[in-house]
Amino acid sequence: MKIYLSGHVLVMSLVTSLLSAAGVVCAAERSESSIFQHTLTNGLEIIVKSDHRSPVAAIMLWYRAGSIDEVNGRTGIAHLLEHMMFQGTDNIGPGEHGRKIAATGGRSNAFTSTDYTGYLQELHSSELELAMKLEADRMQNLLLRDKEFNNELRVVMEERRQRVDDNPRGLLMEQLAAAMYVSHPYRTPIVGWMSDLEHLTIDDAADWHRRWYVPNNAALVIVGDVEPENVVRLAQKYFGNIESKLLPVRKPQKEPARLGSRRITVQANTTLRSQIIAYPAPKLADVAADLEPYALYLLAGVLDGHSGARLHKRLVLKEKVAHSVSVSYDGLRRGPGAFYVSFSPVKGHTLTELEAGWNDEVLKLIEGGVSDAELNRVKAQVIAGQVFSGDSVLGQASRMGRMWAIGFAPDAPDAINEKLKAITPLQVQEVAKKYLVGSHTTTAILEPKISN
Repeated sequence: MKIYLSGHVLVMSLVTSLLSAAGVVCAAERSESSIFQHTLTNGLEIIVKSDHRSPVAAIMLWYRAGSIDEVNGRTGIAHLLEHMMFQGTDNIGPGEHGRKIAATGGRSNAFTSTDYTGYLQELHSSELELAMKLEADRMQNLLLRDKEFNNELRVVMEERRQRVDDNPRGLLMEQLAAAMYVSHPYRTPIVGWMSDLEHLTIDDAADWHRRWYVPNNAALVIVGDVEPENVVRLAQKYFGNIESKLLPVRKPQKEPARLGSRRITVQANTTLRSQIIAYPAPKLADVAADLEPYALYLLAGVLDGHSGARLHKRLVLKEKVAHSVSVSYDGLRRGPGAFYVSFSPVKGHTLTELEAGWNDEVLKLIEGGVSDAELNRVKAQVIAGQVFSGDSVLGQASRMGRMWAIGFAPDAPDAINEKLKAITPLQVQEVAKKYLVGSHTTTAILEPKISN
């Protein structure tokens, strides 16, 4: 329950989603791999996939509320409320939720992202009812106490110090986002600004829970040795009497047009210089109609999808001027997408050399294109990643929940795979030319702090 995530860790989810059925079906009519979907009258969405390979189940409750929904002065409240969700209800004491799950041999955790918050239990499938009972209890009966609130607030402040204030890479990422976005809430850190944390109150946490932690803003995702009919029965028993509420109006949060490039320098206690360049890019908005997000995803793989990819091969292996390089595309999110490249030089070389090498590789790709063989290798890795990520019941539940949380239709994965497979070398070349050239970048440079 001490996890917060950025959108970057979710890129592989681009090739996954969830499938649905149009109502309750009998087990005899359902294949082992099918995904079942049902909605309670109060709006709680239920997504179930049976996987009887082992007697375990992953139970996840997702809320479509993250730091993107926060307002200035209250940043970090989504993450802090996530902590408070383990601190008891009218029915159980502080920390008892986790102890009850652990007593069965299971585990519980949670995470906060820019776009959503999730809670998970992984345990023996015979304990399914316990997990659902506990999850429903804290949705409707969360009890916020001053002592626990103040303790968790101190914990969150310490997280911020460790992950950001005392972490040069964390500082760099935070300052990059703040420079990249002028008005969009992606500019604020998930953990919150320290000045905001210092002034958060227990009423702020109660208000966040009241507004967003309602059944019509949540999805219950369960994968494992379970049957959908039983899941629906238990969901109705424990969640069915929780009333839906009118959700706050989410107003459009469109980032103003870029007027040029932005470049910042961050000084920190480090001996290793590094640099990140961010390019505005479209997010995946329509699985069937979109093309560019798929091409951008594969473009990242061509440049840095494996040890033999272009950028790593040149800067790390051949020229030996970089400690590391990384290219990623973040297009699976509620807010605007982005394309990133980051690198750090080895001793005796400069960030200027690495940036020149990066720009040269982009130019080579634009002018020379991508071969069929090169692109096919990347596509094969994407499909393999999807297969391996589905080995565990928790991995399957995580994929489905993430897709629901950002608003995708339940039948997306097959279409996504087919779209990726259909991308051509020319289309990859075209998105490189369109999005990796021009004066619209945001660059953040990390340098050692200058001693006085």
